[in-house]
Amino acid sequence: MEHFPYRDGQLYAEGVAVSEIAAAHGTPCYVYSRAALEEAFSQYQRALADCDHLICYAVKANSNLAVLDVLARLGAGFDIVSAGELERVIAAGGDPAKVVFSGVGKTPAEMARALQLGIHCFNLESAAELEVLDRVAGEMGAIAPISVRVNPDVDARTHPYISTGLRENKFGVEADEALRVYQRAAALDNVEVVGLDCHIGSQLTEVSPFLDALRRLLTLVDSLEESGIYIRHLDLGGGLGVRYGEEAPPSVADYIGALRRELGGRKLKLLFEPGRSIAANAGLLLTRVAYLKTTPQHNFALVDAAMNDMLRPALYQAWMDIQPVDRRGGGESAHWDIVGPVCETGDFLGKNRELSLAQG
Repeated sequence: MEHFPYRDGQLYAEGVAVSEIAAAHGTPCYVYSRAALEEAFSQYQRALADCDHLICYAVKANSNLAVLDVLARLGAGFDIVSAGELERVIAAGGDPAKVVFSGVGKTPAEMARALQLGIHCFNLESAAELEVLDRVAGEMGAIAPISVRVNPDVDARTHPYISTGLRENKFGVEADEALRVYQRAAALDNVEVVGLDCHIGSQLTEVSPFLDALRRLLTLVDSLEESGIYIRHLDLGGGLGVRYGEEAPPSVADYIGALRRELGGRKLKLLFEPGRSIAANAGLLLTRVAYLKTTPQHNFALVDAAMNDMLRPALYQAWMDIQPVDRRGGGESAHWDIVGPVCETGDFLGKNRELSLAQG
């Protein structure tokens, strides 16, 4: 997190001391770096500069309006999964023509709103959803641009809660059913086939699962063409991981480069839906130690942030880096469980962390 350096023992967010932010705004609060967001997005832009593409930031990663505003100003598209996310994109100045609508539970009202705004594409997740979208579009006198999200049955080798490309996952249409769904879509009056979509999971730290999924998609592209169905874009989703501790994910350039080499000379517009790899290391949660509590079993640092502010440790048992705002003049270090005020034993931000802490 290069945009959050220490200077003379104090943590900074770009050029601002984090302690000054805490004094001005209180805690807990989130602090984001515009420079970090811009640099992360530009890595995708550089890797795709010489081909037709659309980078759709996954709003689920961080839907803060200021974050969305930064990305909209950079020309980003957006990947959404609800009408609420769509409205946030519009409020932040995003272009609806650069929005792709994913998610397994789109309602007719959400479909209608997206059609009204003229989004780029619906990523359909089931044959049943296709029929509903065709009906909604017909009632509006509209044509809905669609791609089918294909579940390629590829193991993303990530946490099971964020693996989305296996047969047992709820996402997408199985590869052996996808051709029939596309053929049905081609026969309907109120939808237009424009693309093919896939997303296999989040926090992937290897390229090989992405390549496995792409090869299966390209087999389907060939089958579609044999049936007279030609797609204009290939949406390869997101999922590239970041470093929280000892992980070593590929760079954006290496990840995109490997996929483009596998594509060969195919002339398809490429869509990507990065979220974590843009937002995860562009911010921090600032919290204050309310009380220090020692028992024979544990040392507890009771802070004013909680699982509702940072859910990943409680939900995924995820490891998040925890650092002091001020490293100067600290006392002796000890091992602490960093816990919040929510009445749940699962309300923790980190366990057994060696830190030098002071109350207040």
